[in-house]
Amino acid sequence: MDEPVRQFLHYLSVEKGLAPLTLEAYSRDLGRVIGLLDGQGVGAWTVVDRTHVRACLSELHRQGLSPRTVARTVTIVRGLYRFLLGEGMAVADPTAGLESPRGSLRLPHALSQAEVDALLSCSRGTTPRASRDEAMIELLYATGMRVSELVGLRLRDVNLEVGYVSPVGKGAKTRIVPVGEVGQDKLARYLGPPRQALLNGRTSPHVFISNRGDAMTRQRFWQILRAYARVAGITRPFSPHTLRHSFATHLLTRGADLRSVQAMLGHSQITTTQIYTHVTRERLKALHQKLHPRG
Repeated sequence: MDEPVRQFLHYLSVEKGLAPLTLEAYSRDLGRVIGLLDGQGVGAWTVVDRTHVRACLSELHRQGLSPRTVARTVTIVRGLYRFLLGEGMAVADPTAGLESPRGSLRLPHALSQAEVDALLSCSRGTTPRASRDEAMIELLYATGMRVSELVGLRLRDVNLEVGYVSPVGKGAKTRIVPVGEVGQDKLARYLGPPRQALLNGRTSPHVFISNRGDAMTRQRFWQILRAYARVAGITRPFSPHTLRHSFATHLLTRGADLRSVQAMLGHSQITTTQIYTHVTRERLKALHQKLHPRG
């Protein structure tokens, strides 16, 4: 049971950019659950059912763990199963239908428009690598793609004539996401001589190439993005997923409907996108205060 957990924690580190202390806490939580499942004779995540999960929660309460710790454990196990399902490592989620602990939902963290502008404008030169980096960061914000979708993007997934990309998301599902003019320009510029220089005579189906001519990795892009964030003066917690949240938040703030944002993010269920409903509520409140005679 340890290998799926290792892959999940690696995903949280690279894709979500979680802090080491947070990852340690999650690792402890999952290790505790593994011990309880072992005690029930369960040796694999694929055979866990809701009865096993409920027994684990009852034991955690009996051991006197704080409600906050138990709530975090439920949340992280649910997150683990979302990851396993997305990676094809599980076929069912035993946490489905379990009541979410109160207070466990955190609103997504998003950058301000000024912070995004600073990040997207902090050019680091005219080298092939700089052209690639700027195209990647621009595209990540322009489309709201997951970083795994960005680094997995292939040449056949890009249509600059019409102005869209077709990332392959969770469950191998492909979607169409429009790209604005600035993103198209930066991507078109990179796909010319800069990309050929990075390939150095080699060929690759991948859009974004490492300095050695291989496909870009999530880990390497996270390092690149972190360096750009420092140059832009962004000091608060930041990860590639922050740009995905910023993409959704800024769209909704400017009037996009939740269903359209759901389609662009690649959420299979509207309930996943509904974490952003606080944005639409705040926007409606601001409009009411500005426009209503009694606002």
